[in-house]
Order: sequence, then C-alpha cells, then structure tokens
Amino acid sequence: MSFGIYIHWPYCLSKCPYCDFYKEVSKSVNQEEIVDSYLEDLDFYYKLTSNKEVTSIFFGGGTPSLLSPVLIAKIINHIYKRWKIAVNVEISLEANPNSHYENMFFQLRKAGINRLSLGVQALNEKDLRFLGRTHSLAQAYKAIEEVLQNFNNHSIDLIYARPHQKIDDWLGELKVAASFGLKHISLYQLTIEPNTVFARKKIKPLDEDKAAEMYLTTESVLSSYGYNKYEVSNYAQSGFASKHNLVYWTGGEYIGVGPSAHGRLTSFDGNLEQNSDARNSCTNLYTQVSALRDFTLSSSSKLVKNDVDGNLEQNSGVRNSCTNLYTQVSALRDFTLSSSSKLVKSNAEGKLEQNQKYFYATTHRCQLEKISAEDRAEELLLMGLRLAKGIDKDEFMDICGIDFNKFVNQAHLQNLKNESYIEENNQRIWVTAKGFPILDFIILQLVS
Repeated sequence: MSFGIYIHWPYCLSKCPYCDFYKEVSKSVNQEEIVDSYLEDLDFYYKLTSNKEVTSIFFGGGTPSLLSPVLIAKIINHIYKRWKIAVNVEISLEANPNSHYENMFFQLRKAGINRLSLGVQALNEKDLRFLGRTHSLAQAYKAIEEVLQNFNNHSIDLIYARPHQKIDDWLGELKVAASFGLKHISLYQLTIEPNTVFARKKIKPLDEDKAAEMYLTTESVLSSYGYNKYEVSNYAQSGFASKHNLVYWTGGEYIGVGPSAHGRLTSFDGNLEQNSDARNSCTNLYTQVSALRDFTLSSSSKLVKNDVDGNLEQNSGVRNSCTNLYTQVSALRDFTLSSSSKLVKSNAEGKLEQNQKYFYATTHRCQLEKISAEDRAEELLLMGLRLAKGIDKDEFMDICGIDFNKFVNQAHLQNLKNESYIEENNQRIWVTAKGFPILDFIILQLVS
C-alpha cells in the first residue's frame, strides 16, 4: 500500500482574500527551531511505521517555498535516514511564482524536490490583483519557464469562475495554460467562504450556471492538449497524476507533520505506548480534514431530489463547487468520526492483536485516535468517488473490511444509476460526467 508524508508549512507573507486554509501571516519565523520540531515528530511516527516504504513526500502550506532550501533538504534527508524510500518517490513542493531568493527553483531542485506545483491562479493582471496575488503576469511566465527548465514533473493551479469572468475568456486562458507543456493542471472554482476577506467584502460569486458551463467545457479543451481528467479538479498528462494526492483518494496511509496536518494509519509495528507529548485526539472528520490542501469536491448549489415517482430531478441549476475539503465536509452532516476517549496502546506483549485491523487518525502534534471501520469506509467513499475511475469494490473491502454493496444505500444507488449520475459493474463504481457537478449530493445519497 502507498505511504505518504505531508509536511505543512503554514507561514505566508500575506493572506489571499479567498483563502480559508489554516495559515499564519508572518514575515519572520525561527525556521530552524520549527524544522527541528518537525524532525522530532517524524521520529515519533517512524517508531509506528518503520516497516513502510515512503512513496511520496509533499510540502504544502501556507507558502513552503519560503522555507530555506537547506532546511527542506534537512527534512528530506531525515526521512531518507529513517524510512525505506521508493525508487520512484515523488517529492512535491508548492511555490509561488515570485521568487523569494535567487535561483529559487534551481535551489529547490538541488534540495531534493522533484515535482514543483506552481500557484499561478490567473493569467491576466486584473484577476491577479483581484485574487490578492503578489506576483505579476510577467513573473508568472518567468516562473513557469524556470520550472520547466529545472523539473521534469510540474503542475500549476488556476482559479476559475471569478466574478464577471466570461466563458470565452476562461477558455482562452485555459488554452494558454495548456500550451506551456506542464505535466499537470489543477483547476479550482472560486467560492466565497465564510470568514474570508471576500466574504467580509460581500463579493458575489459568478452566476452558477456560467460556472457549471465553465466546468463542463474545461475537460474537452484540456483533452485536446493531452490532459486527462483523473480527479474532479485535476488533469494530467499520461503518467503524471499526483502520486501524493492519490494516496488520499485511494485510501492509502500517510502521516502529517506541522500545524493542522493530519494522517491516517491502519496498523502499526512495534510498541504503541505513547510518550508524554502524545495525547488522544477526540476530533471528528470535520476538524481532521481542515488542512487537506487541494481536496475539492464538485458540488451542487441546489438540491437534487427524488420526485414522486422515485426519479431524480434537478432544481434550477447546479455548479461545480471547488472548495477545500474542510468546507465540503462541514455540509456532510453524517460524516463524523466516533471519538475514542482512551489512548491507543499496544497489548501486554507490545504487539497488535493478530488478524485484526485497527484504524487511526493522527493530528498535530503527535496525537492518535482510534477510529472505526465504518468511519474509514465513509472516508473511502468520500475520497474514491472523486476519481474518474471511481472505487474498486475489492480494494474497498481490503482496506476497511466492509462490503461496499452492503455499506451504501442500494435504493438511492439504483435511482442515481437510473438517472445516469453513476455507473457500476461487479468490480467498480464511478460517477459519470453528468454526475460530477453534483458529487456531494451523490455521496450524501449513498451514505444516508
């Protein structure tokens, strides 16, 4: 099974007006002291996962490109000294186009980064200013050129459905982005989240029907440039889907280090007695996913309901809601974890019971919570249906120990299939192009 390590660097020089991720605005922090604490946390998790092979490392934020390349290399080297590392390990970092030091992208590659994700967000000056980005269009183009020169694996982020944005303008911008030859493109719909600057300024989102049209036409444009939609908001050239994000979406195991970072582990080797710094984290899924960057759902802004005949019909419109998972999960009222009030410990011999799976949520800092198989199944459903290929039922069973067909509401599933929102065979279930814009509703139907 894949095993990823997420490093969260929450610090930014400024906060974008649309952003509701956990981050701290600070122009000066003691980077060495913070990184030393990260290494301590990595050592804690190593004791629990020493038999695993690391398939991906991801530096997210915040603005992890603010972190000194020397310290990035220190973290990477520390991981290499502890765990076995996959030959084709993916080591990603998110960066802004405006360099924070000389030869930034060269220095990041030298530090050990082999995949660079560039937060461009818009390809015109007006919208860059509107989105609060601190880089210019010229800086974006220059950064893209340098990323292409220094890395063989790369991605850019763009935000669409900006207020008053026209579909033709978006498609033109999309074609420019695709023409660079980057291996991966992530596209997020702008939504106005509570407690953001945009919300306080009462910024109105783009008309939902126009936003839905942008979402639906994006795939055809990108496919003509060789990009395949493998997840609801992510497109990649063949062989360049994000390995780290696939760890989340396919139910792999991972640990998270840094403020708001979290993880999921299935079984541990060695002794689970926790040190004095480790506490039980009795949080629900809403809290645990609050830091999960770039995990977006395609959702409906209006309910889709069963009519009198049991068929599904849509109200006046739907839109793709590419918000972060924190926001999406807050609306999924039934997606909560049953908390444990006791610390996770080993048995008298310091070993786990044989032939029994245990599921754990990890949260900052070095906290463990035992979660149920049903909780894990809900997460697998939530994540797996985001993928274009959907969920493999045998893999679902292998991971959580629950039969997929018995877990979901079969009556609702049949209605969704009748309306062509979902397709299914004996091995797999997946959401159709028609269903992706109402993905959150589909999930609620299946687990209700």
